[in-house]
Amino acid sequence: MSKNLKLIASASEGHEGGEGDEGNERKPARKGSVEERMYHEIYDAIMEHRLPPRTKLTEQSLCEIYATARHTVRKVLSRLAADGMVDLEPNRGAFIASPSTDEAHDMFELRQMLERAVLDKLAARPDVKTVIAPLRRMVATERQAFLSHERPRWIRLSAEFHTALAELSGNALLVTMMRRLVSRTTLMIASVEAPGHNACSFDEHDEILDALEAGDAALAQAHMAHHLGACADRVQPDEPGNFDLRSVLGQGGGHTR
Repeated sequence: MSKNLKLIASASEGHEGGEGDEGNERKPARKGSVEERMYHEIYDAIMEHRLPPRTKLTEQSLCEIYATARHTVRKVLSRLAADGMVDLEPNRGAFIASPSTDEAHDMFELRQMLERAVLDKLAARPDVKTVIAPLRRMVATERQAFLSHERPRWIRLSAEFHTALAELSGNALLVTMMRRLVSRTTLMIASVEAPGHNACSFDEHDEILDALEAGDAALAQAHMAHHLGACADRVQPDEPGNFDLRSVLGQGGGHTR
């Protein structure tokens, strides 16, 4: 079972996690290591908009916060860069990714094509109801997080739904591409929803699953197109800010996996 699908299975019990870096050829760090804690704390802080785009991730600061060596910090930054969360700039360092408006448009256009293909493949499966059952539980947890005003958890689950859906296609390359696209587009969705936009992504996710369960690929694709279009409409550029990494990271509040 893939990592995200394991996360879906545990989501109904209230345990959620980041998307990790499967598909890369690196050997994963041991569970509970400083590397894993740093990776997940930074990943979560980015996804939850606690670290805004263009925030600099200074190696020395991270070494001090996590009491670790530079080679560990560099491994974490490389993982985050592979996920599309961090941009590594020669002679300047690591910065939280800040995709341009044009890049955001291109990424959402590519997501439309890839997710359309995923839905077409899944709708044709005779066991589709069974394979999407874990996603039903994930959406239920997403809904509860929203209703409980747990915005960070809701943001994370909303993003993970799309990667988990792609995993059901069985295409590892597609999953790797989707993980990066989902991460980078989530960075650009406004922290405060624009007036008039429906923030309830779980309702749209359920509509997609309803259509899949009925074997109606065209309807599932129509729901997905509407859903991604609404997400693209909420993209707003963030103003860079100067952040003290210590105020956000290394407080022992990171999620354990």
